[in-house]
Amino acid sequence: MASNSHASSSASHGSNTLSSLSPAFVDKIDPFKKGSLKRKQKKSQGSSRYRISSEVELQSLPLLKDVTQNEQENLFIRKLRQCCVPFDFMDPVVDLKGKEIKRATLKELVDYISAGRGVLSEPVYPEIIKMISCNLFRTLPPSENPDFDPEEDDPTLEAAWPHLQLVYEFVLRFFESPDFQPAIGKKVIDQKFVLQLLELFDSEDPRERDFLKTVLHRIYGKFLGLRAFIRKQINNIFLRFIYETEHFNGVGELLEILGSIINGFALPLKVEHKQFLIKVLIPLHKPKCLGLYHAQLAYCVVQFLEKDSTLTENVINGLLKFWPKTCSQKEVMFLGEIEEILDVIDPVQFNTIQVPLFKQIARCVSSPHFQVAERALFFWNNEYILTLIEENSENIMPIMFPALYRISKEHWNQTIVALVYNVLKTFMEVNSRLFDELTRTYKDERQKEKIKEKERDELWKRLMQLELNHNQQNCSGSSLVGNNVNNSLSSYSSSLLTNSMHTD
Repeated sequence: MASNSHASSSASHGSNTLSSLSPAFVDKIDPFKKGSLKRKQKKSQGSSRYRISSEVELQSLPLLKDVTQNEQENLFIRKLRQCCVPFDFMDPVVDLKGKEIKRATLKELVDYISAGRGVLSEPVYPEIIKMISCNLFRTLPPSENPDFDPEEDDPTLEAAWPHLQLVYEFVLRFFESPDFQPAIGKKVIDQKFVLQLLELFDSEDPRERDFLKTVLHRIYGKFLGLRAFIRKQINNIFLRFIYETEHFNGVGELLEILGSIINGFALPLKVEHKQFLIKVLIPLHKPKCLGLYHAQLAYCVVQFLEKDSTLTENVINGLLKFWPKTCSQKEVMFLGEIEEILDVIDPVQFNTIQVPLFKQIARCVSSPHFQVAERALFFWNNEYILTLIEENSENIMPIMFPALYRISKEHWNQTIVALVYNVLKTFMEVNSRLFDELTRTYKDERQKEKIKEKERDELWKRLMQLELNHNQQNCSGSSLVGNNVNNSLSSYSSSLLTNSMHTD
């Protein structure tokens, strides 16, 4: 009874509480008020999960140029602390005064640090890093469109960009200032700061990723002690992207940074760098979203080969391992990257990879998808590649000839047929003796295949005749006779098939 009384009193208290709420609040919590979620329109802007505090109200401070030089440092710090206050930009009409004060202050700070000399004294470094951290480092929201296609869909832009853009500009001016001292900066710019910066590369807003790319490049250039850590963390991001998530918005930007880093590697290359190429950059060709970052990835791979040509065999074999089987768009990308590699390949290294590579190129030339076939045939328009092919015609022509000859007779696309004729003409000019020999061999093989096809056709005709006889006997004879005929048919078919296989 006591428990029933307690429950009823709780229910009564709950109903009194609900009844005391305003109608507007009831509307907000009514799950049926705004209709189905499927009809909800997609927002063009998203915002990170800021911890918004409405208790702080910004007040306008004097301009830095209006105070004496002795007072500027103290006022600079006060303004930096004032800019640590975040605002909710998802509601455009909330606290407009505070937002405008912060925007104007950030703009003033950017101008102050750009034009002033001697403004970066040691006490302001931790205050600057605190302001940067408060504004930039936040939890990124989950994607509103998991199947985002950059060619079809518009990216979700950061709603707080009016403030974030100014903060990023301030960060760049800070690192690029002639007064910046790395010896003081390394006390506040540590591995944790870099790690949080790298996490922001997953932002959906391309404007933010572009700023981050430049900021990280500046940090890499100024802090030698952080370089190995930065490379290791980028390595970890890529491995997680390849083998776990296949989703990270900033892969292209990180590869752009790596392109310039690889360009600065000293020779001979460290084992760490070679491992990064083989274990990370080559597997990056595997994800289905390769098109989003392939140009930057191919650039990094070519940079490695220009540094150390002995890596060519590993790279080509890796690309052949991950060669797409069902995606024609990715095949075209792979062929484009192969051409870039062949443009810088050492002739000695070409000898080691020519056979497996041109076996794959022959398969691409035979592709029914005309873009794949066309891209492969364009190799013969490249003068340097054509020179390599001519010098190794004894090995390459026997691989390519059967596919080319067959396509010249069978391909549905006349443009491909015309390109194939040009390649065959080139082969004939390069090595006419071998060309005639391959032509004769191919025709002999085709003649043998036609004989086998004819034998197979005759076999099937005899089998069909046996089946017809069997059906007629089944209709007119007893079941015993039918079984006997069935057994005869089975044994006769087996013998015919066996003979055919021996003939083949």
